[in-house]
Amino acid sequence: MTSPKGFLRAGSAEMAEARWEGGQWIIAETPVPDGLTDTDVAGLRDLRGIHIDWPSSAVPLDVILQLAAAGVPLHSETTPGWLTDDPLAALVTDTRWLQPETDSAGVSVTDLRREEHSVRLRRRGLLHDANAVAVQSRPVSVVVASKRPWLAGATLEQIARQRHVNLEVIFAAHGFPADVVRQAAADQGFPFPIQAVELTDETVFGDVLNEAVRRASGDYIAKWDDDDWYGPDYLSDLLLAKAYSGADLVGTSAEYFYLEPLNLTIRRAGHHSEIVSTHVAGGTILLERTGLASVGGFEPVPTAVDGKLLAAVDAAGGSIYRTHGLAFLARRSPIEQHTWRSPLAAFVKAAANQWRGFRPTRILEGS
Repeated sequence: MTSPKGFLRAGSAEMAEARWEGGQWIIAETPVPDGLTDTDVAGLRDLRGIHIDWPSSAVPLDVILQLAAAGVPLHSETTPGWLTDDPLAALVTDTRWLQPETDSAGVSVTDLRREEHSVRLRRRGLLHDANAVAVQSRPVSVVVASKRPWLAGATLEQIARQRHVNLEVIFAAHGFPADVVRQAAADQGFPFPIQAVELTDETVFGDVLNEAVRRASGDYIAKWDDDDWYGPDYLSDLLLAKAYSGADLVGTSAEYFYLEPLNLTIRRAGHHSEIVSTHVAGGTILLERTGLASVGGFEPVPTAVDGKLLAAVDAAGGSIYRTHGLAFLARRSPIEQHTWRSPLAAFVKAAANQWRGFRPTRILEGS
């Protein structure tokens, strides 16, 4: 099956055509009677997208779904009646990604909208990958380590939004009563199994996470930060990335930030996704529980636990894959509130796009 590996964020202005002719699909003037290969997909990566000329009678969708699974942007003005009930019809006729748009500084966000369109298509296409579906159905233990009791309710609300995933939550209350978490879960009718564990303020951060992991039962461990924002398909997208990449650890790019003191949302430049890497956003780490155990768990240190885990996986010969960052938005508060110390000015300087106010992506919003 094809996959989004190698997706290029900035495509050219050129659109190619897909049409059904002589009992086969013709993609960019190349017949593909036996389906697309990775080489075929690589040759399409630089395109802005592909326009589909649908036949009036039903034909096999395999090649079109391969394009979708690869994240190749697809478009058609209309779709035939035989495709009406397929979610693909609504996706390919969605024109939002083709409309000119700029951020608050007047910089184009065309590539962002194109990538959002690509992400929606991938999900539909990967439904036909048996391995992706199998991985997506395996249980996940979401591990939260928090020193901020006032964020417990908001954190659980975001986890409660997760779709198409089988999860449990292990919430480690670091220096405050675990009953705060239990009450927040009860107040909102939290829909997933949850355990709240209380750790003393003196317990180092790495050991707080390890205690939460010790109580986990899922096949996968997903680290979740209490002060960031996650889209409703965030976890299911990570699981899909785990399936098609085959990597030992997956996470997202660290590209979207809400700079709270400035009331500014930015997208950092140069943080490419759908690649093998040694770095992912620390609040988006997902790996098998047995894989985490094989590298000794989280290092028992007060800070930099994410980076140390990534380094441990890499040193052990494990692979790390970075998928799209559109469903994750990190919060930057005053510098003293973060274990990752970097001045706000550095984020503004690195911004490719910026928006006044809190402006999550459409993927994070769930649209």
